[in-house]
Amino acid sequence: MARPSRYPLELRRRAVRMVAEVRDDYPNETAALQAVTEKLDIGSRETLRNWVKQHEIDAGQRPGTTTEESAQLRALKKENAELKRANEILKAAAGFFAAELDRPHTRS
Repeated sequence: MARPSRYPLELRRRAVRMVAEVRDDYPNETAALQAVTEKLDIGSRETLRNWVKQHEIDAGQRPGTTTEESAQLRALKKENAELKRANEILKAAAGFFAAELDRPHTRS
């Protein structure tokens, strides 16, 4: 299970909006990211860069796996692992009961 983010969702959304608003005021995106990072006291410029990148992917402006697709993939992987465990249990049980049927039974 992933650890919860130390930054609230609203702060992340606000930071991404701020980057979009001030991007033209700086010579490059890195400078804009640095300014917003310092204003909002975000630990790393790369953290903010990842938020902006994921926002662009979710908005369809950049290719990649959306947040929703990632969540679906995680859920499917979890379900797949559970089904594999259930299959292993059923195979072991089938082997156990098949062995019971092959044993000679004595009548009392």
